[in-house]
Amino acid sequence: MKSHYVFDGILTGFSLLSFLLIASSGMAAEKAPQSDLAIKGYDAVAYFKAGKAVKGSGSFTFPWHDMTWHFSTKENRDLFAASPEKYAPQYDGYCAWAMTETRLAVTDPEVWKIVDGKLYLNCSREAYEKWSKDIPGHIKKADAIWRERFGKK
Repeated sequence: MKSHYVFDGILTGFSLLSFLLIASSGMAAEKAPQSDLAIKGYDAVAYFKAGKAVKGSGSFTFPWHDMTWHFSTKENRDLFAASPEKYAPQYDGYCAWAMTETRLAVTDPEVWKIVDGKLYLNCSREAYEKWSKDIPGHIKKADAIWRERFGKK
């Protein structure tokens, strides 16, 4: 019976050692989501300047709201740095439709719309279609939820 416990301890130790080796090798870090990467690395300024979703570069970054923002050009990074509120998506980049349902949903940076000079992202085409049925009403509702639930304007 005693040897059974020793064998269990060896297996547990081996499992822990295996996990630590994999984690420290960088393999686990490569697969982990970059939670501090804003809008999946897309350039927030490009929506306004280029009129399309453009992937940013790790060469042009700016820290804001506890996130790292990527930009496709130095000029876009500098514009954002000078006025982040002007370019950053509403609801800290969470889905505009989900916000109307008091939910935080990660967005698809390819599903977006600029309304009254503000960038709104959605989590899917389906969410965008629902949101599009009454954009002014949904923005009003989502803004109220964002202020009330998340203490932000």
